[in-house]
Amino acid sequence: MSKNETNINFLFKSIYSKLIEFFLANPDNEFYVNEILKAVKISPKVLCDGLKELEKAGILLSEKRANSIYYRLNKKNEIVGSIKKILKPATYKDAGVDIDAANLAVKNIKKYVRETYNPNVLSKVGSFGGLYQFDKENVLVSSTDGVGTKLKLAFKTNKHDTIGQDLVNHCVNDILVTGAKPLFFLDYIACGKVNPKVIEQIVKGLSIACKENNCALVGGEIAEMPGLYKEKEYDLASFIVGKVNKNKMIDGLKIKKDDAVIGLSSNGLHTNGYSLVFKVLFDHAKLNLNQKPKGLNCALKEELMKVHLSYFKPVNELLTKFEIKAMAHITGGGLIENIPRVLPENCSVELYQEKWRIPPIFELIQKHGNIPKDEMYRTFNMGIGFVLIVNKKYSEKILAQLKKYDFKSQVIGNVISGNKKVVIS
Repeated sequence: MSKNETNINFLFKSIYSKLIEFFLANPDNEFYVNEILKAVKISPKVLCDGLKELEKAGILLSEKRANSIYYRLNKKNEIVGSIKKILKPATYKDAGVDIDAANLAVKNIKKYVRETYNPNVLSKVGSFGGLYQFDKENVLVSSTDGVGTKLKLAFKTNKHDTIGQDLVNHCVNDILVTGAKPLFFLDYIACGKVNPKVIEQIVKGLSIACKENNCALVGGEIAEMPGLYKEKEYDLASFIVGKVNKNKMIDGLKIKKDDAVIGLSSNGLHTNGYSLVFKVLFDHAKLNLNQKPKGLNCALKEELMKVHLSYFKPVNELLTKFEIKAMAHITGGGLIENIPRVLPENCSVELYQEKWRIPPIFELIQKHGNIPKDEMYRTFNMGIGFVLIVNKKYSEKILAQLKKYDFKSQVIGNVISGNKKVVIS
């Protein structure tokens, strides 16, 4: 280990990280002590000790003028360059997933998709499920999806019987947003080389989840494509169709100001954000799957492979007893991107973060990736897997109904006037 690496490690383990971040954010400015004290909000003694240590390490330069000492970042010190790289906030885009580009792609293709519509199509491009009026009473609700880079965990651990459950539950939740019950499911497996044992485990997982969600697995495709996929790798995608009575379909149009927002907890990442997780926890922090980091009650591989929860049974029961005005499945895009998909034009949602517990895995990711709060809420579910919007007078009865299920639920916010945004306070 070099001297510079030793210095950097010392700085990150010390109490001076706030000071370092402050000066990195203001690399061209100089500050006297009171200005720094006001900005960083640490005790005067800690501040003075920290400034001395950082100056001693060559990270800060000082200059005495009149009765004050001014400090500035020593941009020429090579340690500063190393610290910048380490403290650079990690984003989903850095990990190779560009949500803005995906949104633009959807915007660009809308005109081509709409050209295929006929009067039976009831949904907009970008909805959780595609809506097609089958007859006077019934609407078919369809969705297609994949598991994303969570597949890499199956490859690394050689465990393939849960990834199919992730996929089914994800798709079921997507069409559930409209109030639909699943009818049937199809899968598509593309691989470099067919391994019958692996295929069996994948389909076993699909079968388990389909049975749990009262959904028939009616068919699928296995495509062997050597040269396109590595021998021991595969991709998994699916297509689901459900049904809802047109008069009972949930569309969010009845949402009003002051309606309650109920959050149903997730059990972890579900199936989103894994590209950023791999970059932060494994590429940057150098953790391994068998480690049990502080705060987690299991090894990383167990935490990251927890099966995506299905909310079909509890929500389906609620729909028989209460008016649910809207629902959102919190997937890619997090709370920030998914709740607005079901809001009317004149409404926004305010969420109160202190109302629910953020699971330790998200805190671990944020810590090691130095990820800004808004990026976390735009990438991960942050402990909320599914959202209900209801008249607040029914919220307590709904919460009482949900107590018997193996997840927590609570009112996490309310509807406010706005333009389809999510505000987190």
